[in-house]
Amino acid sequence: MRASAGTTGGFCLIEEIDPLDTPLHVHEREDELFYVLEDEHEFRVGDATFLVGPGAVVFAPRGVPHGHRRVVPRMGRFLTMCAPAGFEGFFRELDAAERAGTIGPEAYAEASARYGITWL
Repeated sequence: MRASAGTTGGFCLIEEIDPLDTPLHVHEREDELFYVLEDEHEFRVGDATFLVGPGAVVFAPRGVPHGHRRVVPRMGRFLTMCAPAGFEGFFRELDAAERAGTIGPEAYAEASARYGITWL
């Protein structure tokens, strides 16, 4: 976590290292902006697909379906800025579930419901 609600209030900034592919989903509360640092990534936002590399920026407004996949599995790094702040709690909850050994579909479903994410 680079910045969160406790430090800025207006946005959070998350560094994703070797990120998982993210299926198509919708956020009801926040906009997301992705800044690619390493490797190639494919982002889908609405009906558009973007194949991007380092230095690229992709914007996914709230309410618009979007998803992500790495071109090379488990390789890559990008920053995700969410506005307003608060979505970083989703990642903290999943991290806590993983550390407790309770990570699984139920943990994802519960966190998604709390943070206004609908998986498509």
